[in-house]
Amino acid sequence: MRLVLLGLPGAGKGTQGDLIAQKYGIPHISSGSLIREAVASGTPVGREVDSYIRKGELIPDGLAIEMISERIGRADCSQGWILDGFPRTVLQAIALDQRLAQIDLDVQMAFDIRITQEEAIERIAKRRMCSKCGAVYHLEHYRSQNQNVCDNCGGELYRRSDDTEETARTRLVVYMKQTHPVLHYYSMDGRLYSINGQRPIAEVFADLDYYLQRLVDAQGVGEAR
Repeated sequence: MRLVLLGLPGAGKGTQGDLIAQKYGIPHISSGSLIREAVASGTPVGREVDSYIRKGELIPDGLAIEMISERIGRADCSQGWILDGFPRTVLQAIALDQRLAQIDLDVQMAFDIRITQEEAIERIAKRRMCSKCGAVYHLEHYRSQNQNVCDNCGGELYRRSDDTEETARTRLVVYMKQTHPVLHYYSMDGRLYSINGQRPIAEVFADLDYYLQRLVDAQGVGEAR
């Protein structure tokens, strides 16, 4: 089961990716997490990545492709994976297909989790993340039991430096210009499925899972554990 999750920043890709991973036993690979790991490393590459992120810009295609290719090549991805936040450009989508074709694989389904731009800005500005496990919360719609502590691991919750309304608006402009065309790329050969993301988490997941069950039934891959 090889999946791509698309949608505006704040659409819920991370939350839905975690739910799919839990049910089907395949890794949820967030490009954001990979980027944050690189930034935290303090290496020259990490500092270069950080310079783009702080301005709300995308990192260069070549760097993104190498990071993702290395990750999906690990042993835990042998039965499939969920990509969240990648590809972010059509060139990245093409490069991913080319890399996978070399080993007779492909992206089987791409999901567009749809929300409005106004909703995206509101979600981003009120988003909080666990400093230890990376769990994501929202100050209104998906709060932790203790506003400053993660329910999963007890880690401290914080607001990412790029989760401001100003940066969110910049990210939306970048998304519409560079990432929105990726939807058309996957739609051309019938791999794109659109999901209404402006509903409760369980309802969004139910729609996603409807299509995933069809994939399991048709190809017998990625059965739930």
